[in-house]
Amino acid sequence: MEVLPSIDLRDGDVVRLAQGDYARQTTYSSDPPAVAAQLAASGARWIHVVDLDAARTGKPTNTDAIRAIRQGVDVKIELGGGARNTETIDFMLEALADRVVVGSAALKNWSWFERLIQQRDDLAGRIALGLDARGGTLATEGWTKQTQTTPLQIAQRVTGLPLGAIIYTDITRDGMLAGPNIEATAELVAATDVPVIASGGVSCLQDVLECKRIGCAGVIIGRAYYERKIDLPDAVEAAHKN
Repeated sequence: MEVLPSIDLRDGDVVRLAQGDYARQTTYSSDPPAVAAQLAASGARWIHVVDLDAARTGKPTNTDAIRAIRQGVDVKIELGGGARNTETIDFMLEALADRVVVGSAALKNWSWFERLIQQRDDLAGRIALGLDARGGTLATEGWTKQTQTTPLQIAQRVTGLPLGAIIYTDITRDGMLAGPNIEATAELVAATDVPVIASGGVSCLQDVLECKRIGCAGVIIGRAYYERKIDLPDAVEAAHKN
């Protein structure tokens, strides 16, 4: 299993939001490349980067910071935020990232997303589907709109598609250090052959071990790292151990 420490960018700074609320922001650093270097030195092989400004506007915004991160460390970059059309995805994969997370745009225009994955061999394994849930159903558009669709329905629908991952986030736990939603995540793992990455609420080493136990391909760690609730080298070692 991979541990993907998170760098969330807003106005060029490394921040965290509580439950995705832009009004509840904590700023941790104004030097994203330095943070990335620390993560790489701790053994991370992937960094999960989120362009929070792009998530709101739909346009890649923190590109200078993301380029600096990519140039400064020898790790893979998974990038979310603003991937709403084919042209933007192509730009992100060419200039900024190894894998791109598509969330709301996929749920709003499923036929486009499905064609993209099925017809573009060059995208195999390079697109992750972001599924963000609140109260058992998926939320879209920066978590401001609620749908009637469940994560399980979508996970079953993408079985067999050459996706790099499903990233499942329980919104109520994100940034709250409340532990990931193990039960719901385990259901997704069992429902699809697409690798599942758990996100939201990871607070300690035991949470990492629980995600590994249920068969997750990865786990994203954010606030727990920045507030020193979890030792990243220990988490990476535990995740990589057979």
